Amino acid sequence: MKFTVSRETLLKPLQAVINIVEKKQASAILSNLLIKVESDHLELTATDLEIELIAKVSLSTAAEPGTSTIPAKKLFDIFKNLPEQSIVEVKAESAEKIVVKSGKSKFTLATLPAADFPAMESQLGQTLIQIPEKILGQLIRKTAFAMAQQDVRYFLNGLLLEVSEKMIRTVATDGHRLALCSETIQGHPGVHQVIVPRKTILELQRILGTSDEPITLILGTHFIRIALKDMIITSKLVDGRYPDYNRVIPSSGKNILIVPKDTFKQALQRTAILSNEKHHGVRLNIQNNLLKLMANNPEQEEAEDEIEVAYVGQEIDIGFNITYFMDVLNVLECENIKITLTNNVSSILLHDPENSQSVYVIMPIRL
Repeated sequence: MKFTVSRETLLKPLQAVINIVEKKQASAILSNLLIKVESDHLELTATDLEIELIAKVSLSTAAEPGTSTIPAKKLFDIFKNLPEQSIVEVKAESAEKIVVKSGKSKFTLATLPAADFPAMESQLGQTLIQIPEKILGQLIRKTAFAMAQQDVRYFLNGLLLEVSEKMIRTVATDGHRLALCSETIQGHPGVHQVIVPRKTILELQRILGTSDEPITLILGTHFIRIALKDMIITSKLVDGRYPDYNRVIPSSGKNILIVPKDTFKQALQRTAILSNEKHHGVRLNIQNNLLKLMANNPEQEEAEDEIEVAYVGQEIDIGFNITYFMDVLNVLECENIKITLTNNVSSILLHDPENSQSVYVIMPIRL
C-alpha cells in the first residue's frame, strides 16, 4: 500500500471521521482507522460499533492498492501539524508498520490487521429514499435541540425520523418540549418510523451541508444508512416505540398571540439576566396587546420588560423556561411568531404564522 496526497486533501475527511473514534475503547482496533487504497481513490473508515463513518478521497496520482489500519488520533495529529500545502507520502513498510513522510518529517506508526476491523451490517432494509442534502440538514437542525440527554426513557435520547409516500418528518422531545418539522418529498409507500440515536444526529448536524445534491437514505429495522457524495454514515437504531407525538400537540387553544421574533428574543435575553439559574424561569403576562416578561432569583433581584404584541384572547399569566423559548427562536426563520395558548397550566404551540411545517410545543412551569 502506498499513496501520495496533499495535507489539505486528507485533513478534512480525517476531521470528519475522527469524532467517531472514542478516546477510551474496549478494543484497540477501534482506536484505528481502516484505510482501503485503490489506484485512484481511498476510503477512511471509523467505527465505535454503534456508528460507522466512511469518507471517500480522490487521489490525483496513481497509488499502490492495499488495506491497513492506522492509529486514528496520531494520523490526524500528524496531518494537522504539518505545514499547509504539504505533500505527504503514506507507505506500508511491512505488515506491522506504516511510514508517513513529508519533507524532512518522518513518522513510523504501528498498525493492526485490517481483517480484525469490525464491519457494520451490509443488508440494511428496503426503504430507500433520496432527498436534497440541505433538506435533511434543515429537518435535523430545526428539531434536534429538543432531544433528551441520558433519559431513562432511552427512546427519547434520539430523533424520530418518519417517512411516508409524500412526506419526511423529524420529531424530538425530552418530555418538557417537542419539536416537529416536515418536508414534502417523493417518499415511500406506507409509513416507516425509526429512532436515530443522539450521537448519530449530532454527527449528521456536523457533516450535512447546504447542497442541493441528492443524498440516499436507507432505513432498516435495526440500522440506518445515509450516503452522501463523498461520505457514508451507517448507524444502529434505538430499539423502542416512540410516543404518539400527535397527542402532545395542543389543538384547542383559542388565545392567539403574534409577537415579533427578534423583539421577543431580545426581551427574553434581557429578562434572563436576573432569572433563577436553576430553572431559568420567566413569567409572561399577556393582555390588551401587551406582553409583560418578569423574572426573579433567590437574591431577591427582579427584571421586567414589556413589548407590544397582537393578542386575541383572555388575560393569561404563565411561566416558562427561557432556554426552551430561545432554542425555538434560534431555528425559526420568520419575522413574527404565532403562539397559541389554552390557559395558564397547559402547553403552548409555537410556529411561523405563514408556515406550519415546523411546530413547537413547550410545557409551562410553576414560578
